[in-house]
Amino acid sequence: MIASLTGRVVAKDAAGCVIDVGGVGFRVLMSTAAIAALPPEGRETSLLTHMHVREDDVSLYGFSEPLEREVFLALLSVSGVGPKVALAALSSLRPDALLDAVAREDAAFIASVPGIGKKTAERIVVDLKDRFGGAGARQAAVAPSSGLREAEQALLQMGFSAAEVATALQGYDGALDDAEAALKHGLRRLGGGV
Repeated sequence: MIASLTGRVVAKDAAGCVIDVGGVGFRVLMSTAAIAALPPEGRETSLLTHMHVREDDVSLYGFSEPLEREVFLALLSVSGVGPKVALAALSSLRPDALLDAVAREDAAFIASVPGIGKKTAERIVVDLKDRFGGAGARQAAVAPSSGLREAEQALLQMGFSAAEVATALQGYDGALDDAEAALKHGLRRLGGGV
């Protein structure tokens, strides 16, 4: 199995990218947030990957961070959720927002993802709440703070896509309950110059 790739970004599109590793081009399917985090074409990058093998297809999925891959693999363990639906979930929701919804048992929030209906969302909550929804350190570590969540919602309301918002808020290291500071950080990364 291919667990990671390091190589040059040859091409990017809405579904993923092609990474040249030693003269071999690997087609890697990715979430919109992971695509947005890629460097420009021609630059080198490293991606975590998951090779999904079916009898009629072999596909390679790429992730910009370990949590994104962990959530993707967890979603694949849910009956009725394939790689395309798991990728759609990660394109619509940040991994920590999805885990927060599982912890809160908020199936309606998960059902807002295109391609995920009410029954599938409920199944995701039931199947993943024991794995990620406990009130232990895992939930506290990945659940977004109220300030970060407020900044995320504000940027979405300004018309930025979920991928742009996820990329803009990456690396914020200020007070987690300070929505204004998180929003300023996001706007700076989006080129707002605040």
